[in-house]
Amino acid sequence: MYEQMTFNNILKRAMEKVSNDFDKRQGSIIYDALAPICAELAQAYIELDRVLKEGFADTASRHYLIKRAMERGLKPFPATHSVILANLQGNINLKGGERFSTDDEVNFYYIGEKEEEYYKLKCEQIGSEGNISYGDLLPIDNIPNLKTAKIHKIHISGVDEEETETFRKRYFESFRSQAFGGNRADYIEKVRLLNDDEDVVANGGIGGIKVYRVPNGGGTVKVVITNNSYNEPTQDLLDIVQEKIDPIQYTGEGMGIAPIGHFVTIEPVKPITINIETEIDLKPGYQIDDIKGYIEESIENYIQELCKTWEENNSIIIRISHIESNILNILGIEDIRNTKINENMENFILDEYSIPLRGDINVT
Repeated sequence: MYEQMTFNNILKRAMEKVSNDFDKRQGSIIYDALAPICAELAQAYIELDRVLKEGFADTASRHYLIKRAMERGLKPFPATHSVILANLQGNINLKGGERFSTDDEVNFYYIGEKEEEYYKLKCEQIGSEGNISYGDLLPIDNIPNLKTAKIHKIHISGVDEEETETFRKRYFESFRSQAFGGNRADYIEKVRLLNDDEDVVANGGIGGIKVYRVPNGGGTVKVVITNNSYNEPTQDLLDIVQEKIDPIQYTGEGMGIAPIGHFVTIEPVKPITINIETEIDLKPGYQIDDIKGYIEESIENYIQELCKTWEENNSIIIRISHIESNILNILGIEDIRNTKINENMENFILDEYSIPLRGDINVT
């Protein structure tokens, strides 16, 4: 808006207001008197332009976007720590706090709880860095009689702080959605806003949401959710969300967020294990052991991207062509063939309640 208000333009206008009877050349008294003032005015216009941009959500920087969004009760979803389940073998006695590390120098510590025979380890680094679903663990502390330590699976996925442009999009969507009195948009909005709750965040947060009408007769509503990493939510997270939306002991009474007369059940998305087999030809000088990790990472990234689309799609389709295309992009691979998903050489279609979960990957 103030692009024309440069130092030279302001100085020129100031000089035009001075009679030509005076010396206005550079170095003259008139010039030396006006130039510093014009420089300050030019800087003031720069700041005014910045204030103008920061005042609108579509051009505001992150700091001022958050301030604007707070007027609608919105703020970026915070980063969280991941929790993994570890398979620790040996006659060990852990008291809590014992630390472990991975080959990538991501550190975890035992939180003093177990899930069946698996130990819960919380990542010391915050965010998605700790979302490691397989691999060996190395004890940082001395643990007598420990024989092996391996990651079994991710229990609670860690998430990074919501990115600025994602948050900006969510802010504008809050104006467009017509949330009213328990309609579909209202349920999705209210459930997603539970991510502001510390207990919800601590138990993995809420990612994808699907709402279904009358699954069990008139007045019933089913809400299916994923965690914030678009994986299966924990039972603790389901219980917390159920309590806040429609407490079971007072279901239909309007004691939670759901309107009175709505009988709401919160259910988890159903993970379907996806096992993949494939045959590859390698370029000279490469061995399968050199690239197997890259293949596993490629497939896991593909499956994770599919999980992110669950909310907007009726069903997720795992395509053999996409798996093979991703693998062919890995350095050292010449060709690929005979790719199977769950023992079948065809695309795998999941139902609307399911997401894929990476299983065994067999490369020959």
